Amino acid sequence: MIENIRLSFQGIWSHKMRSFLTMLGIIIGIASIISIVSTIKGTNEQIKQNLIGAGNNNVTISLYQGEGTYWMDGGLPNGVAPMSEDQKKRIRTLENVENASFYTERTYVSGITRGNTSLDSGKALGVDLNYLSTCGYQIYQGRGFVESDFSEIHKVVLLDDMAVLTLFPDDSPVGKTIEIMGEPFTVVGVIKKADSFRPVINSKDDYYTYYQESYATVLMPNVCWPIVFQYDEPENAVVMAKTTEDMSSVGKNAAEIMNESITNTVDSFAYKAEDLLEKAKSLQDLSQSTNQQLIWIASISLLVGGIGVMNIMLVSVTERTSEIGLKKAVGARKRRILFQFLTEAAVLTSIGGLLGVGAGIVMAQVISRISQTPVAISIPAILLSVAFSMIIGIVFGLLPSVKAANLNPIDALRRE
Repeated sequence: MIENIRLSFQGIWSHKMRSFLTMLGIIIGIASIISIVSTIKGTNEQIKQNLIGAGNNNVTISLYQGEGTYWMDGGLPNGVAPMSEDQKKRIRTLENVENASFYTERTYVSGITRGNTSLDSGKALGVDLNYLSTCGYQIYQGRGFVESDFSEIHKVVLLDDMAVLTLFPDDSPVGKTIEIMGEPFTVVGVIKKADSFRPVINSKDDYYTYYQESYATVLMPNVCWPIVFQYDEPENAVVMAKTTEDMSSVGKNAAEIMNESITNTVDSFAYKAEDLLEKAKSLQDLSQSTNQQLIWIASISLLVGGIGVMNIMLVSVTERTSEIGLKKAVGARKRRILFQFLTEAAVLTSIGGLLGVGAGIVMAQVISRISQTPVAISIPAILLSVAFSMIIGIVFGLLPSVKAANLNPIDALRRE
């Protein structure tokens, strides 16, 4: 085998231009496939990251009525009881759950004020002690919530930077008082997301797919919620999965436990998990179905390249007829002649495959810079491409190799 490989390189090197032109179809085909696969993988990773974020693995479980989210502004839903502490404990101890938090929410709250300044379209949340750590918030002014805020029902709040910008544009908010629906609350801290991830928006479609309106947010201990909104109410949940792949199962299992609180089967109430992972897969499948067609089109050039290999190997057999006859005259078996030419064809296409991989990586980077499309080089695709190029050499080199092996040594020696 080593001798056959050495002879193959010797034959390729002795006809450098012809060999390169023969490999060109393979190079173009492999380069096209590598660049397309890299673009597909990069786009899929961007879709996944845009929807799920930079790895916090959080799943939100909310109350739905029919197909839409139920907003508590419409009043308490009939037949939906608040979750018990046992249900919350079971959710926190589910397999593959890292952390969990439970909260109540109001959007477009118009009653958040400081003096004459009102926080229009603000969002108020009543949260538990786990909320900040589960959702990836950090304190950058003041302090967070502590156990005594819940046990002693302290009327304190945390503001995000948007709320601070509106209510305290020229002053530090810590220690100051704001009102929520007429109730005074002391600001004890300012929060922001520990993760500064933002979706990558490259087009109008991306904007409508990923954009979510940002609200100025005010957090209070959940024990203070009835003081402001007058009653206990069903809570939403945010559950942190251990890995991104666990998000779907964790969200489904948590929703099943939360649905135990629903006795109303008439009004179509149900807790449902926001399955971002499934949404990402749907967008990826849509993207991939289109790009797979491009891969098949690029594969045609490999077929053309294979035909070129077959053609040049037939020429090589014709040129080396005397050499083949001499080898057979001194005792070389058919199998040895067959393997020699098969090896030469496989080496030729393998070199073309390696050059195609390099060209494909360069092409992917060029496409990325020109079209602002993300790319991610796929190692399995590279290995598969090189192996596939070798198989092409074997398949299309088989006919010339069989022809060489079946030459009559006497006729071969006569031909010059």
